[in-house]
Amino acid sequence: MTQDEMKKEAGWAALKYVEKGSIVGVGTGSTVNHFIDALGTMKEEIKGAVSSSVASTERLKELEIEVFDCNEVAGLDIYVDGADEINADREMIKGGGAALTREKIVAAISDKFICIVDNTKAVDVLGEFPLPVEVIPMARSYVARELVKLGGDPVYREGCTTDNGNVILDIYGLKITNPKDLEDKINALPGVVTVGLFAHRGADVVITGTAEGAKIEE
Repeated sequence: MTQDEMKKEAGWAALKYVEKGSIVGVGTGSTVNHFIDALGTMKEEIKGAVSSSVASTERLKELEIEVFDCNEVAGLDIYVDGADEINADREMIKGGGAALTREKIVAAISDKFICIVDNTKAVDVLGEFPLPVEVIPMARSYVARELVKLGGDPVYREGCTTDNGNVILDIYGLKITNPKDLEDKINALPGVVTVGLFAHRGADVVITGTAEGAKIEE
């Protein structure tokens, strides 16, 4: 089974958590695209979705699923999204697709975070995947210098502008043994919009696509 097929297994398995009449939080990325396709099969049974990116919004609208602004809802039952890395404590690195800030906002208003991944994303220690940080453009050099002090090697993501009009610094060379502490330190830097560590708000359910099908950990 290919990696994409395993992503599809995870994406479609998340459909069991979608309740009729609900508004669904939808993330961003290749695994989530499979979930959006699955969601399209029951679009008549849901009110719509809140999306974390322009790309996901366009895909949802193509399937004629109504997309609500985050400010129009008080909360969501579930948020379905992928991860670039996830550890045994269900703490994650996200932001490979540069949608980390909106993803973190939608996760914050959701009762249950359902993380859908293929089996290559599970790690013992976070940090092999470069940690994304969304930064206001004028603060880029300052934040990069501060990230070096934290032990990382920040690299400006060339040609990338987030949906919020900001830039991304990817931090290489980290072994993140205390994700909550590092999340707090980076978020406290002036000019940082948010860091792609989802440690304080980790996953509640992990669905992993494997060659044997979807493995669900609740």
